[in-house]
Amino acid sequence: MYLKVKRKIDFILSLLAMILLWPLFLILAVIIKIDSKGPVFFKQKRIGMNKKYFYILKFRTMRTDTPKDTPTHLLDNPNVFITKSGRFLRKTSLDELPQIINILKGEMSIIGPRPALWNQDDLIEERDKYNANDVPVGLTGWAQINGRDELSIPLKSRLDGEYVENIGLKMDVKCFFGTILNVAKNDGVVEGGRKGIGDEESSSNKEKYK
Repeated sequence: MYLKVKRKIDFILSLLAMILLWPLFLILAVIIKIDSKGPVFFKQKRIGMNKKYFYILKFRTMRTDTPKDTPTHLLDNPNVFITKSGRFLRKTSLDELPQIINILKGEMSIIGPRPALWNQDDLIEERDKYNANDVPVGLTGWAQINGRDELSIPLKSRLDGEYVENIGLKMDVKCFFGTILNVAKNDGVVEGGRKGIGDEESSSNKEKYK
């Protein structure tokens, strides 16, 4: 029952966010285009609820020649690939804003486990132990306000499991305001291993961009 209510809340809030934030979208798009060659957005194959594939959207923060589907923290020298505007977008988590579109489409929720990359078999398998692949993935979640970039996969998965066990309005509100506090304090962010609001941001090659 709560998942139905959750979807309605997600739709209303994401629609309001799009209406209010479109000027910011436009400003960031201009900055990205001026800063480096390539598209404003990039899409990336992720695992959604019930392990269904979808393409997550973000503002582009890396060069278009960055190795395909490689988590940022696994690159030999990630700073070489991150653009000037990308550093700011990552530090402030503004690169995650286009995921409002994913939420509007019903592919994501505002709160939930961060969607794993299609090839992150270790994370997907670990989350299966806690049924964390059976709930809507989110822009942010319980694991993200309890460690963010610093968490190991087993610990992150266990925290995602705690979210599943306690899923409800109270838990979502706690995650929402916890995220605002963490972003304001810049807690848990490790540049080069930076994982968006929630998890591994992997780069994509030109074929992944649009």
